[in-house]
Amino acid sequence: MPSEALRILLSGAALQSQRAAIDTAMAAAGASWQPVVVPPVDDPRAVDADVAFVSRDVTGLSTKHEILPATQRFYTAMLDAPSLRWTHTHSAGADRAIFGQLRQRGVTVTTSSGANAGVVAQTALAGLLALARHLPQLIDAQRESRWAPLIGTGLPRDLQGQRATIVGWGPIGQQIGAVLRVLGLTVTVVRQRAASMEPGFDAVTFEQFDSVLPDTDWLILACPLTVRTRGLVDRAALQRLPAGARLVNVARGEVVDEAALIDALRAEQLGGAYLDVFAHEPLAASSPLWSLPNVIATPHSAGFSDGNAARVVDIFLDNLRRWSVGETLRNRVD
Repeated sequence: MPSEALRILLSGAALQSQRAAIDTAMAAAGASWQPVVVPPVDDPRAVDADVAFVSRDVTGLSTKHEILPATQRFYTAMLDAPSLRWTHTHSAGADRAIFGQLRQRGVTVTTSSGANAGVVAQTALAGLLALARHLPQLIDAQRESRWAPLIGTGLPRDLQGQRATIVGWGPIGQQIGAVLRVLGLTVTVVRQRAASMEPGFDAVTFEQFDSVLPDTDWLILACPLTVRTRGLVDRAALQRLPAGARLVNVARGEVVDEAALIDALRAEQLGGAYLDVFAHEPLAASSPLWSLPNVIATPHSAGFSDGNAARVVDIFLDNLRRWSVGETLRNRVD
């Protein structure tokens, strides 16, 4: 247990809303702490801290590709803090460059994996159901005040009996899979190891990924961005899918070859896509993905919910207690 107060770098907003909770967590661990707040404007004076908490307000509207000044000030403070030993982030993944830089320095990084899993799963399912029931087509007709019932050719297919292939079997993939089974779909899971699954689920390894694509009606991406998953869904993979198959991506944009995806959607080889993530974010206004009639595009918002902040703080506080007493941290990035 540290003899001196633990210096925690956090935003002014996080300090204001979470000071009492941090006080309680530290007192329970028999430790004390000292807040360190990054100045709201550029300041040549360096700050030092032992721990950093990257709350949602820190990243704000920044993406991993385009970092706004306020976010960069916080990132710089972490990089410049010589005593920093552990950083916790509000996100489920740690693929932003800052976390790689910190880990190269020997800083432990933990995530809030699981905090928004239910919300992301619900959003993915909403996108899937919207595509399955031709809601984009119906909404277009509504905006034109046009009565256009779904009759004749091109009727929506029954979901029951279709096959979904879910890439990634973490909390998000598991919740998506459970609901799809209730809806009557057959579910194949792509994971690191083809371990035994509960009844109703098949599992294959990434080495077998290509072999399941020809029988896949719904390809659902819910995996972290890793060396193995980057570019996994390339042009060849898209061509292996049956005509009319659909894609749901709530993972990372870099898992998919975006140019090949656009070509497949334009040619209607792919029947549709729900996309919450993109190769570059924000998605350029000139991207065809905004206007393709068989695409639902949302701005990396699948995990947003008014309950997420509290769940993130709960994970951070649990880890803070663990850190103070020398226990293993949750969601540590290896």
